[in-house]
Amino acid sequence: MDFRIIIVSIIVMILIGVLSKKLNLLKEEDVETLNNLVINISLPCLIFNALYTVDVSLLPRLSILTVYILITSLIVGVLTYLLLKFLGWNKRTIWSIIVVVVLGNTGFLGYPITQGIYGSAGLIRAVFCDCATSITFVILSFLLILIFDGSTKLAIKRIITFLPLWSIILGIVFNIFNIPITSVGSTVVNYLAGSTIPLIMISLGLSLKIDGLKNHFKEVGLASFIKLIIYPLIALAVLSLLNITGFNHTIGFIEATMSSAMLGLVISIIYNLDSNLTSDCIFTSTLFSLVTIPIFLMLML
Repeated sequence: MDFRIIIVSIIVMILIGVLSKKLNLLKEEDVETLNNLVINISLPCLIFNALYTVDVSLLPRLSILTVYILITSLIVGVLTYLLLKFLGWNKRTIWSIIVVVVLGNTGFLGYPITQGIYGSAGLIRAVFCDCATSITFVILSFLLILIFDGSTKLAIKRIITFLPLWSIILGIVFNIFNIPITSVGSTVVNYLAGSTIPLIMISLGLSLKIDGLKNHFKEVGLASFIKLIIYPLIALAVLSLLNITGFNHTIGFIEATMSSAMLGLVISIIYNLDSNLTSDCIFTSTLFSLVTIPIFLMLML
């Protein structure tokens, strides 16, 4: 499908969320409910279904995409830390921005784009890129405990109850050992998986604010530039370094152009970072990504 149709369709679904809030059909506080539905039900079903139905022989080859995103995030995270430290920003602000630039919206935004343009073949590769986001979430949780002396018990609980991570594990295990889920199970999983993208887009529409453009202007602008411009450029270098070519290269780069992930706000709240700054960065990068992603896609396709 033409990527322009996909982008326009995504924008329309986001606008439905925006209009729903304006018309009081839905409220801003409903975002938490929608996100809980996505993270705990529909998204795990989408990930599980993609991994459960993929050709097992592809798994070793596709895992390089997980490694690639992890390496890219590590490089961007280290460079961001060094830059902000050089600028003299305080520790809390630095880490509030780092969680924004290293966690990409490879699932919420990446899935609909890759699936819409490239179908199931694109989606399964996007899932492997998104695996890196889940792993990064776990790494950041433990890292921030060491830095800010947070609650180890709470971090472990968050990781254990992070259902997208379990859907990755179960999807691969059920696939490798050919464990049946019955026709009813398959139908239910497909129905729930199909609700993921509309729920994500409406949730984004409800979440979007313009306050991030005026609050923390300097911090938000720098974070968005790093996430939307620097991160994709570094990703290209890593793709070349790892000799990732062809279709894997295409999907890998598309996933690297995504905006900041909502998971960044979760981490910011848990570890008492500047959640207002993190929130502004996420919303602003999401808005700007609706411009930068089509530009990158036009250069690629």
